[in-house]
Formats: sequence, structure tokens, C-alpha cells
Amino acid sequence: MTFISRSILAAAFVAAVAASSVARADNWDMPTPYPDATFHTANIRTFAQEVADKTDGAVTITVHSAGSLIKHGDIKNAVRSSQVPIGEFFLSTLANEDAAFGVDSEPFVATSYEDAKKMSDAQKPVITKLLEKQRLMPLFSVPWPPQGLYTNKEIKTVDDLKGLKFRAYNAALEKFAAAAGAAPVQVEVPDIPQAFSTGQVEAMITSPSTGANGKAWDYVSYYTPINAWVPKNVVVVNKAAFDALDEATRKAILDAAADAEKRGWEMSMKETDAKTEELKANGMKVVEPSAELLEGLKAIGAKMQEEWAAGASEDAKAIMAEYNK
Repeated sequence: MTFISRSILAAAFVAAVAASSVARADNWDMPTPYPDATFHTANIRTFAQEVADKTDGAVTITVHSAGSLIKHGDIKNAVRSSQVPIGEFFLSTLANEDAAFGVDSEPFVATSYEDAKKMSDAQKPVITKLLEKQRLMPLFSVPWPPQGLYTNKEIKTVDDLKGLKFRAYNAALEKFAAAAGAAPVQVEVPDIPQAFSTGQVEAMITSPSTGANGKAWDYVSYYTPINAWVPKNVVVVNKAAFDALDEATRKAILDAAADAEKRGWEMSMKETDAKTEELKANGMKVVEPSAELLEGLKAIGAKMQEEWAAGASEDAKAIMAEYNK
């Protein structure tokens, strides 16, 4: 064999190995609902980088934020149908499928980070089982800061909410707003500023993160930290896509997911004070809720809990029982 022929064979071997490596690489598109300024999205971008690093490029994730690839309400089914292998969504949007998905958004049940962690621990095994039936696997979940009230006037009692067009993002908030005498309107996060500017909505309950990132001071004047609940986003992966990976790659992704969950909770806690201060710094009046307002809101929450218990699935009741231990 000549030197030239050996060189050609060696080059061909290197090319074949490179081609094989490319073929083994998985490039995952990941839709998320929230803009790049949102800490959830920042955390996910770090997760994507860690996945690439920990898998030595065997899996790369391209993040498509702010609903740019797939709209929020369609992300879960897009992952389920293998349109995309991975995605993020607001967990309680699935509460219409089973109340177990929405226990973290029940008004005035888990209102602190300590309680939210306890709720998350109770919820995790149940939603894992439910999602598995849909060929999905949760990788990690991260809470929003406690939810506060945004309005154009100071709200001193529940009666002050009557007649207001109220932005809602899940079934529980729709019921809550209606019970307060407001008119719920479904609006996604990227559409909030336009919804206020056009008069589609006049008030909302959401986190200080969403308010500050959306420059709420441009369209409302008051923020009242009622700490109504601490809801979560969840990142899920298509089970078939995950199972198709080798064991080392699967472990690397799970390790990156565990890091993302821990980091995300820490980011959320820091956001609460930082974003509330940002609202203040931009001219919003941050007012502590009156005892009368909280009493009225908690009464609505208690009534909703009675109704919830009457219609909730056994899985959902099991979560609440575990949480209340």
C-alpha cells in the first residue's frame, strides 16, 4: 500500500468519524412563552448551554422565546406530538385536564416560597405520572414570584374590583376575578401592554417580574403585593426523544435540569424584591394591602377551595392532602 493510498484511507476514516458524530448529534428546538428579559428564559438559556457542555455537543438546544416558534397554549401538545422535543409552559394552564396541574395556582393556599416548595414536592410525583400518560416527562419546574395586584387606582376592598376588565391566564384566575365581580379576559404576557393601552384590560394579578419586564408603569399606577399564590413554569421533554438518547447523555440532561431548578428558585426569590423596587423606581405606587382587602380576597379563595374540593380528581386531592400534612 502506497503512502498516498494510506493517507487517503486515513482521511476517509476521519471524515467518516466526523460524519458519524454529526449524525449522532441531536439539535432540539425549544419553544418558550416568555421574552428574553424574563428570568425563566435566562435560566433556560443557561440550561441549554449546560446541556451542550455536559453532553459534549451530543444534544444542542435552540431556545425560541416569547412564543416566536409556537404559541404558549400549543407548546405542550407540540412536545407531545414530537413537533418539538422539549418546551416550557405555565403548569396550571393544564388544570382543565386535571386539577392536579393547578394546585399551585389555587388562591391563598401556598403563598410563600417555603409553602411553594412544599407544594412542589407534593405535586411532582403526581404530575410526573399524569404527564407520562401523554408521553411527556417533566425535567424541572421554577416558580414565579408571589402574585400581586396591578391597577390604576388604589384597591382598598374587594368591592373596588367590581366591573374592572381583569387579565386572566388560567382557569383559577378566571374564577377568582369573576368572584370578585370583575370581568376576566384571557391575555398572554407578550400582549399585556397592548391589552391595557387599548382598554381590553384594566387590572391584573401577576408577578413583579412580569410587571417590571413589561414596563407596567406605562399603563397602570398601583401595585399591591397581595401574595395570592406562587405558580410555576415547567419544562417537559418528549419521552421518546429522551429515551432514544444513550444513558450518559440522559444523565447529563437530568443533571443540567437539576441545576436549572435549583438556580431558577434562587433567581425567583431574588426577583421578588428587585423587581418590586424597579416598579417603585419607575413611579408606581407600591401599597401594602389593607386588612379588609386581604380578608375579602381570602374569603374568595376559601370559597373556591370548597368548590375545588368538590370537583377535584383523586390525584389532585392527594397532592393537597400531602401538602396539608
